[in-house]
Amino acid sequence: MSSKWTRRDWIRRSTVAGTAATVAAAEAATSPGRPGWQGASRVEQIATNCEMCFWRCGVLAEVREGKVVKLQGNPEHPLTEGRLCARGNAGTQLLYDPDRLKRPMLRTGARGEGKFREITWDQALDFLADRMTLLKQKYGPESLAFFPHGVASGFFSTLMKAFGTPNSAEPAFSQCRGPREVGYALTFGRGLGSPEPVDLEESKLIVLIGSHIGENVFTSQVTSFSTALERGARLIVVDPRFSVAAAKADWWLPIRPGTDIALLLAWMNVLIAENQYDRDYIAQYAQGMPELAAHVREFTPEWAEGITEIPAARIRETALAMADAKPAVALHPGRHATWYGDDTQRSRAMALVTALLGAWGRKGGIFLPTAIHAGAPKLPPFPTPARERADGAGTRYPLASEEQGLTLGLIDATLSGKPYPIKGWIVYGQNVLESIPLQARTRKAIDQLDLMVVVDVLPVDQVNYADLVLPEATYLERYDAPAIVASAKKPFVAIRQPVVDPLYDTRPGWWIAKQLAGRLGLGDYFPYDTPEQHLATLVKPLGVTTGFLRAHGAAAFEGRPYLDQRTPADGPLFPTASGKIELHSAMLQQLGFDALPRYTPPADPPLGYFRLLYGRAPVHSFARSENNAWLDALMPENQVWINSEAARDLHLEDGRRIVLENQDGARSLPVAVRITPGIRRDCVYMVHGFGHRSRALHLAYHKGTSDTQLMTRIDIDPIMGGTGMRVNFVRVLDPEREA
Repeated sequence: MSSKWTRRDWIRRSTVAGTAATVAAAEAATSPGRPGWQGASRVEQIATNCEMCFWRCGVLAEVREGKVVKLQGNPEHPLTEGRLCARGNAGTQLLYDPDRLKRPMLRTGARGEGKFREITWDQALDFLADRMTLLKQKYGPESLAFFPHGVASGFFSTLMKAFGTPNSAEPAFSQCRGPREVGYALTFGRGLGSPEPVDLEESKLIVLIGSHIGENVFTSQVTSFSTALERGARLIVVDPRFSVAAAKADWWLPIRPGTDIALLLAWMNVLIAENQYDRDYIAQYAQGMPELAAHVREFTPEWAEGITEIPAARIRETALAMADAKPAVALHPGRHATWYGDDTQRSRAMALVTALLGAWGRKGGIFLPTAIHAGAPKLPPFPTPARERADGAGTRYPLASEEQGLTLGLIDATLSGKPYPIKGWIVYGQNVLESIPLQARTRKAIDQLDLMVVVDVLPVDQVNYADLVLPEATYLERYDAPAIVASAKKPFVAIRQPVVDPLYDTRPGWWIAKQLAGRLGLGDYFPYDTPEQHLATLVKPLGVTTGFLRAHGAAAFEGRPYLDQRTPADGPLFPTASGKIELHSAMLQQLGFDALPRYTPPADPPLGYFRLLYGRAPVHSFARSENNAWLDALMPENQVWINSEAARDLHLEDGRRIVLENQDGARSLPVAVRITPGIRRDCVYMVHGFGHRSRALHLAYHKGTSDTQLMTRIDIDPIMGGTGMRVNFVRVLDPEREA
């Protein structure tokens, strides 16, 4: 078997072949850990970044005798500055979770049974290389699809491109951020990236449209939000539910779901009709103002009142409050943007309001990324795929990201065999049964595969369907490519390095990908022997040494976040076709779509049904954290929010367990009711990620219920292929009567 790379190797081999002498000298002189004490015991403090969610906060791991005894925030991390949420503190419970995947496994039973036998890494990688080669010979390399998620997937992405498949898709685009990236890029020439460049702490007025700051805890964003409110920023919250943020709002607008575009058009109407927009900014930086003014003339607050169920006076009042605070208005673009199938146009409308307020590239609004240039390994050219993508990105959905792809498009291609057969899936860091709606279709597609491989840390539901399971080391046991973040006010680079050696027979993702590449004859695409060499190549042009990063965890650079600070190195102010903000989109018009957003009414719930809404909780991340002992103790299950009047009509009591049945007959697991006046009568709400059905997750099994299981319908955004998921309706059943 190939040798196993350990943390000791990482620390011991501090000089890098081919690295500049200054870097090598700095590494040799810089200690990778900083000593501390825990009681009378000496502990080593090692900097890394978190992976309990995707925010990647800076962490210091306290290690004693090879065991992590504590995680705390790293005060030298430029974004999170020593703050760490409950999930981040609970990372040790992932590391030491007894349910972790421990060894490579090969399926022995039927798909879904969860019956496996343990094998060695050599056997696992030989098996996978042989099966990939067979698929390539029989169907072509594009018959293998890759389902990645997270920064750590980059090594496997390189491998898949080298193998020759164009078919890669992650939920971050088609189930989450894609519509807003496309909508803002159509308007300003660039998307938003992550973290979102919202200048909250400098804002005079913050607008949240379905964005749950305080519940989807992103540490630095919550801190900036709190700072803004402490400094006197006013707050508008548009949400059918009285969220944590709504509790702090100056204006809570409990909008009728699916009518957000109508509200945004009415706000534009007020800003333009009452001459309250930033005229100088628009005259200097934008094109298409006459078309926009003519378009919104009829969309008065009185028109919007009958649609949104928000009083016209309140619509006008909030529009004028934004005008008074301009340009320091932070209209948060949101993160999870796939709602109703018109999501690109809703994001466009949000971008247009931002433009009218002069808030793009201005203090207190949306700031701009600063160009920083990292290095890259010298790789051979990737082969040109023989056939186009199978998911419709760039063809059926013209503005879909061909880099991030469409998950449901790949599932549809697997089911139909069109435009060509998809016969194998490799899933890395993504839970395809919980992150993607239409679960039955996903399971049916899996049943048709010749090969399914899952690279994961925990035995989540999808593991039971895999032919081969590869147990990855947790983020505390592995090196991943550094986070190089240009979308922060001060751009920075932050390291993830192993703080302890991998437990059991697990391996880091970079090692798995490199070993597999060697077996496939693709070793030239991994031109480094150690993670240290890879890191040195990436950070050398940034002028920071690997030794510094290993010791401190991160390094920041001067930012140029506002329009009046830009330099030629940052490129054009607005990288659109016109070089200006495009209020009227010629590109959309050329593609046959509305050049300006229009409101289209959503379907109303059938009689006796509620619209299903969903969101996040401060102590959980997607479906990945429910088996964590500390977080389970804080929140062991989700509840379903039901309006007090609706609950009275249904004779429900707080805490009673019910079953939800959707419009197609799909049923939830029993779930407790939370009765509250803080939600509209026509909606119910639950936190995403619960209701695990894998018995191997001993803490999470059958606790709460899954919202994804109830998403049997979607509305697809025709512009970019995103899956609108807030189009499902549920009714309440009594589990005792249904038993």
